[in-house]
Amino acid sequence: MQRTDFSEMACSIARTLDVIGEPWSPLILRDIWVGISRFEQIQADLGISRKVLTERLNHLLDRGILDRRPYDRRPRYEYILTDKGTELVDVLMVMVRWGDKWLAGPAGPPVLYRHHACGRISSVDLRCADCGQPMHAGDVDLIPGPGA
Repeated sequence: MQRTDFSEMACSIARTLDVIGEPWSPLILRDIWVGISRFEQIQADLGISRKVLTERLNHLLDRGILDRRPYDRRPRYEYILTDKGTELVDVLMVMVRWGDKWLAGPAGPPVLYRHHACGRISSVDLRCADCGQPMHAGDVDLIPGPGA
């Protein structure tokens, strides 16, 4: 099935969806972030077909989200997050907070996150980069930007 190309839309959400807007890509990024970095490992963890995994990895490589490096002479590769990909994991962490709040159920969240700086279990908290105050959907006005 042909995917809609969102990359040229004047919308940062649409452009981000063009990179990770199908269900496998965020899960592949999650796996690589936690250290599951080889093709066979990712495939086994996700239960994804080789064809789909190859397509998704190539898409993420082409978009500069992942890089790969050989780990033997065949050659076989392991996948690593680029700086761009590591920053995209921050988006996934916001998704985690929402999922833990609204979908975890009585058992609670499946994974906890310990912050390196303070050693405490925590979650992400959206804050204004300028004043440090909480920044959520009801706290902002949308105004046209230079790329509108």
